Amino acid sequence: MNVEKEILTRYRNIAIVGASPDPERHSNKVFAYLRDNNYWVVPVNPTVDKVLERQSYPDLASVPGPIEVVNVFRASDKVMPIVDEAIAVGAKVLWLQEGVINEAAAAKAREAGLTVIMDRCIAKAHAAMAGKKH
Repeated sequence: MNVEKEILTRYRNIAIVGASPDPERHSNKVFAYLRDNNYWVVPVNPTVDKVLERQSYPDLASVPGPIEVVNVFRASDKVMPIVDEAIAVGAKVLWLQEGVINEAAAAKAREAGLTVIMDRCIAKAHAAMAGKKH
């Protein structure tokens, strides 16, 4: 089983850092896709109250319940503090969306025991695994 498929079948709790309430934003579409495919998704964005009717939290530490996957929609140079938060909350996976590339942050996450996926869309990976279109 490839790593992405293993992640998407094993883990169900996903925090989306940088989730947007704007339906035109890719983070909103990915949020909706994952929610509609039976994942517990929670938005993490200090500038909004809700995303698709779900309470948004200012940071990972504020999210109630376990976070298994941290999916990041932030600029590459903003990833390191998110890695620190992901490690602190005990996340298992750091998933950086397409175009989000930070080798130092990925190395730090791996050193802390997290699995890292970088520069890949989590919804496209799920759609490919499930034989769906996204």
